[in-house]
Amino acid sequence: MTVGNRIFPRKQKISAELVEKFRVLPVANVSDCMSRLYAGGTKLRPMHTDGVLVGPAITVKCRPGDNLMLHKAIDMAEPGDIIVVDGAGDLNNALMGELMLAHAVNRGVAGFVLYGCLRDLDAFRRVNLPTYAVGVTHRGPYKFGPGEINSTISIDGMIIEAGDLVLGDADGVLSVPVAEAPGILQATLAKQDAEERQMEQIRQRTNDRSWVDKALANAGVEIISA
Repeated sequence: MTVGNRIFPRKQKISAELVEKFRVLPVANVSDCMSRLYAGGTKLRPMHTDGVLVGPAITVKCRPGDNLMLHKAIDMAEPGDIIVVDGAGDLNNALMGELMLAHAVNRGVAGFVLYGCLRDLDAFRRVNLPTYAVGVTHRGPYKFGPGEINSTISIDGMIIEAGDLVLGDADGVLSVPVAEAPGILQATLAKQDAEERQMEQIRQRTNDRSWVDKALANAGVEIISA
């Protein structure tokens, strides 16, 4: 077995029921419930027009500028899958464009996270399949390998295992481990409820802001009176 040039089966996958429950939750609130330590980084930006990214991950590790394994991952994808590609953040060559996008849509792929570039940006905006990338270039990819599918990958320090839940909205991308998803879901729902109550207090002008002055006092801030 050649390390770095392998295709693994996906041994687990986030359930469709959990996917739908996470679909309506802001990525920022899920992130808060993961101690704000997990993120795909600020370089990943939405290349689609609007909508959320949510679904189980197929992971791809590829040589910078080479998309052979990405082609295979699209062929392997099940409807609703999110294909997450560690392309080393390379900005020299696009990993995919309009033709691959059309094939992915026909396969039922629910979105992409590309730690690399894409091309045919207008097509991505028109089709509006949730897609995140770190850049755009007209220069096309190579198709020689090596690479891996469904191995553990990392994007800007965020670990993604095949089958993990992948979330994305206008704020960025987050991955939730399968085993941790039920607990994180409950914590996020509780946070949502608390924020809704807080928002109503803001509307009614009954929100308690005393914590600000307490924090200033604890920080030793001197307030100079006129």
